[in-house]
Amino acid sequence: MTDVRSRLEPTTVPAEPRGAVVVLHGGGSRTGGVPVSPTQLSVLRMVPVAGRLATTGRRRLAVWRLLNSTRGWSGHPNPVDDARWALDRVTEQVGDVPVALVGHSLGGRAALLAAGDERVRAVVGLATWLAHGDPVGPLSGRDVLLVHGDADRVARPDLARDVARRLGPGTRGGIVTVPGGSHSMLRHLGTFDGLAARWVAASLLGDEPGPTLAPLLAGREREVSA
Repeated sequence: MTDVRSRLEPTTVPAEPRGAVVVLHGGGSRTGGVPVSPTQLSVLRMVPVAGRLATTGRRRLAVWRLLNSTRGWSGHPNPVDDARWALDRVTEQVGDVPVALVGHSLGGRAALLAAGDERVRAVVGLATWLAHGDPVGPLSGRDVLLVHGDADRVARPDLARDVARRLGPGTRGGIVTVPGGSHSMLRHLGTFDGLAARWVAASLLGDEPGPTLAPLLAGREREVSA
């Protein structure tokens, strides 16, 4: 068994949630398996994202932020192991409810690669960092959203767009392009976290997704602009 030293930080945990969300941070690798700090920027970046999910969920969603075992992707366990560990902890705490994974950068990559777990109903990748050949999918029965700025100079939009195009007929979703959006999401954070929250609420709770996301959920489009 992989030795996981992850931590789950609760944002809101209602008594009887209808769904659960695990928010996954990004962050570059460090040599020697450097542990994740709760004050590093990649972790703090996800605090408002988790807060928006909790507000939109209106006490119907349990929301946690995951702090990975080590920084980046080079450590052991890697962020996919951490995400799977988190899914087990969520099940222990709130039972058998549908789960959404929402990740930024490498956290988006981890969300996509962990989404084969049967408990995962929805996935959101924000400015997702992907590598050629990442074994994403098939993700039949999941609702998968990628949100990517066209000014991202760290994570390649074309790789995210390719994943969106390869979503099978049993998968609802696609990619939203944010004009002027960068990898940090700072200038358009309200757009990024708003789309994530509406996607999760629509998928797990049946809320209206809004005009930007409706064509993706309905299967009419695979790519739209915010």
